[in-house]
Amino acid sequence: MASEVDICNSALNMVGASNIISLTEDSRAARLCNQRYEFLRDSVFRAHPWNSLIRRAELAKDTETPSWEYANQFLLPADPFCLRVLEIEGESDGVEYAIEGRFLLSDEDDIKIKFVARVTDPNQYDTLLIEALSAAIAADIAYPLANSIGLQQQMNAIYESRLREARFTDATEGTPDTIESELFLESRL
Repeated sequence: MASEVDICNSALNMVGASNIISLTEDSRAARLCNQRYEFLRDSVFRAHPWNSLIRRAELAKDTETPSWEYANQFLLPADPFCLRVLEIEGESDGVEYAIEGRFLLSDEDDIKIKFVARVTDPNQYDTLLIEALSAAIAADIAYPLANSIGLQQQMNAIYESRLREARFTDATEGTPDTIESELFLESRL
């Protein structure tokens, strides 16, 4: 079973640092991991429509309306938190919308979305997503821990490689749609 600490320890091992027991322990490595983990996790999650993070929801119409351009606004999901809207039902039929802050604006009366969720339980992540996240953390903390630009560059290269592999594998699962097909081509370059 994976945990946030396991993911951070994998990153720490990549940069040659000692393992930690918790993100709140009093060590430089733990403080760095604790400070950066959530930001890096969300960044990696937004970088691709990861199958293990996709959720669907019907949005509730807000009582307030936008001051112009759109007739309605809908609050984006908070639980699980919506990191990125992938599509809305009817979009291929010309339904228009905009994301502004934590709202989706549209002229439609009902909105259903597919989105990338902020899933906080690492046990729900794909294995390759965990590897990419660990590499992202390693790339981010390499310089502050080891004071080595060369190590940081090496970790960045490893992150890019793991991210590419994870995106390719993730994009080739299931029936291809437009997003996955574009990512498949992109990952092959």
